Amino acid sequence: MGTLLAGVIVWMAAHLIPSMLVPLREALWRRLGWASRGLMAALILSGLYLMVTGWRETVPVAVYDPPVWGRHFNMALMYVAVLLLLVGRGRSRIKGWLRHPMLTGTILWAVGHLLANGDHRSILLFAGLGLWAAVEIVAIDRRDGHPPLPTDKPGVAREGLNLLAAALVYGALLVGHGYFAGVPLLPA
Repeated sequence: MGTLLAGVIVWMAAHLIPSMLVPLREALWRRLGWASRGLMAALILSGLYLMVTGWRETVPVAVYDPPVWGRHFNMALMYVAVLLLLVGRGRSRIKGWLRHPMLTGTILWAVGHLLANGDHRSILLFAGLGLWAAVEIVAIDRRDGHPPLPTDKPGVAREGLNLLAAALVYGALLVGHGYFAGVPLLPA
């Protein structure tokens, strides 16, 4: 459990430095230049590695019984979460409605998984990352204010491509979930 907790903390710290600790980020940039970005990337990857390793080595202990419908709701919610994560870096009309699509997708991912899983490692991982995403939204808005939402209106083809890409990533996650999370979602 300690490895999982360390991973969540490292992930949160590496992501919150640019949004909450701007003077530290600027000091790192002055001292290390482009290497500071490499350092942040290494921290993020280390946090991800620790989370995956910690998840796999922690034996789950039930804390609550998730609702019967939670697993199925989570499966549907994950497509929306994947779509939001993908369009956060690309072009989409969604960005004209939603200021932080990637972080919102992370929150949906966390909520969905908490509805499907009631063990202590799930609470630590999913509640921790959901909380991080919510804090990140507030921190970014405080740092940057509320710039106007993009008015770019990509065409139907672009939106179709976004939906297709989300379906492909969702399918890959569905198939690969047993490998990287140790919890297969499809029958063998």
